Amino acid sequence: MDRLRPRERPAFSGFTKAEIEKMEKLLKESGEQLLNREICQRIAKSFNRSSGRAGKPIVKWNEVHSWFQNQQQNVPEASKNVPMLAKASPSNGTDENLEMPKEDSSKAGERIPDSLEAGKLEFEARSSKDGAWYDVDVFLDHRFLSGEFEVCVRFIGFGAEEDEWVNVKKSVRQRSIPLEHSECHKVKVGDLVLCFQEKRDQAIYYDAHVLEIQRRLHDIRGCRCLFLLRYDHDDSEERVRLRRLCRVLR
Repeated sequence: MDRLRPRERPAFSGFTKAEIEKMEKLLKESGEQLLNREICQRIAKSFNRSSGRAGKPIVKWNEVHSWFQNQQQNVPEASKNVPMLAKASPSNGTDENLEMPKEDSSKAGERIPDSLEAGKLEFEARSSKDGAWYDVDVFLDHRFLSGEFEVCVRFIGFGAEEDEWVNVKKSVRQRSIPLEHSECHKVKVGDLVLCFQEKRDQAIYYDAHVLEIQRRLHDIRGCRCLFLLRYDHDDSEERVRLRRLCRVLR
């Protein structure tokens, strides 16, 4: 039995004030680019990982797409209400949270290595508090501890009180990508995937390994295959559909 989306789950009730402000800024800066499906998926994923959405229904990418589509029909009027804001990172033009903080002149020579500059690539990091992966806003500092390279990260949607030191080798990687329905054949038994867990009060991503795959014919809804996963953080098992899986970039 499919346990992914209980019938009693509340319907989507709208965006938060912070989410609307972010989308208004993105609309002003990027315009029609925001109607791209991949960009809408990224924005929805960012919202769902935010602490501000705790206790609220998850945001779907098509709801983000519809919001931008509706707003663009009245861009001149909408733009009057959007305050002048800094330009987003030129690397993708869509996420203002991916810029590195300005370097303190007193720490010259101690900057974050280029390979971990969030303005160049999008990263995710694993929290030591719950073992889940969250999108990185900025890398704040770095250090070597017992021969291991660590960075202090701030997660998107969280404040300074949630900053964490994490091991770069074990707990930092390029942001995982949601799998499309046409990509189900790429998932193999033994693969490491990032699985989206939908709960009443939160949306969390955990690492898992594929134990078994039940291949099924696709229909108008897309991929209907079932994937038996074992979560790495607690060894629990669950059967899920492709829509909840992300490809881990190594």
